[in-house]
Amino acid sequence: MSSTPDLSTHPLTQAQHRIHQDLLTALDAFAIPEPLKSAVHHAVMLGGKRVRPALCYATAALKPNQNTAAVRRAAVAIEFIHCYSLVHDDLPCMDNDLLRRGQPTCHVAFGEDTALLAGDILQSMAFEILGSRLFDQTYAVEASIVLKQMQILATASSKMVNGQVMDLQAEGQHIDQAALEKIHRNKTGALITAAVMMAAVTIFEGTDIAIPKLREFSQAIGLAFQVQDDILDIISETEVLGKTAGKDEQVDKSTYPALMGLEAAQQYAQALHTQAIAALTHLDAHADELLQITQFLLHRKS
Repeated sequence: MSSTPDLSTHPLTQAQHRIHQDLLTALDAFAIPEPLKSAVHHAVMLGGKRVRPALCYATAALKPNQNTAAVRRAAVAIEFIHCYSLVHDDLPCMDNDLLRRGQPTCHVAFGEDTALLAGDILQSMAFEILGSRLFDQTYAVEASIVLKQMQILATASSKMVNGQVMDLQAEGQHIDQAALEKIHRNKTGALITAAVMMAAVTIFEGTDIAIPKLREFSQAIGLAFQVQDDILDIISETEVLGKTAGKDEQVDKSTYPALMGLEAAQQYAQALHTQAIAALTHLDAHADELLQITQFLLHRKS
C-alpha cells in the first residue's frame, strides 16, 4: 500500500487555491492602465508556492472562524508585497535575473520601466487592500486590527528593503554568520514573520503567550527558508527552481553554504526547523497546519 501523502489536502496546496481567487478579486478592484495592468498580473498570477498566505491561514486556524476578512486581506497584502519585492529584485540594477517561476521576469516581458512601476503600485495596493472592505461579508473588521496589520506590514517591508541593501553590500565580501543572519532576518525573515503576526493579531490579545511563541516560530522558519534557498541554489536545477540555479556563486553572493559548507548549512537548516517546531509545542492541536508547512519548507525542492 502506497504511503505517498495526499498533497491535495496539504495546507499549502489548499492555500494556493484559496489565495488564487482572492488575488484576482483584489487585482480587479483597481483601475490600472495597460501595459501596467498586464505587468502586475504577470508579477502576481504566475504561481509560486504562496508560503506567506499559507502562513496567514494556518495561523488563523489556531482559532478558526474568527476575523476571516482580516485574514484574507492580510494574505493578499503580504503576497502583493512579496511579489513587488521579486519584481524589483529581478531588475538589471539588482540581481538581473531573466527567469522567475519558470517564466520571463517582469522586466524581460514588459520592459524595465513598466516592471519598476509594477512593483511600486503593488506596494501601495497592499496597504489599500488592508484598509478596504474587501471580503467583509457580515461585519467590518475592527479599526484597531487593521492598524496593527498595517504597522506590522510597513515595518516588515522596511526591514526587507534594509536587508536587500545589506545583501548587495555583502556581495564579494567575506562576512561572518552574525552579519549574514542580520541580512536574512531582514530581507527574507521579516515578511515571513509578518505573515504570521498579521493573522495572530486577529485572534490573540497582545498579552497572550501565543504571540511571542508565534514570533519565535516565524523567525526560525524565516531564517531557515533563506538557508534552504541558499542550499537549493547549489543542489537544484534551473528547471526545478523556476529561476536561474547557481546565480549566487556567479555574483559571489554571501550565502550559508559559502560560509559554513554545504553539509553544515543543511544541518543548520534542520536545527532552525527544530527550533520552530519546539515553539509550536506551546500551542494546541490546531497548530497542525503550521507544522505541516514547516515540514514542507525543510524538504522543498524549489
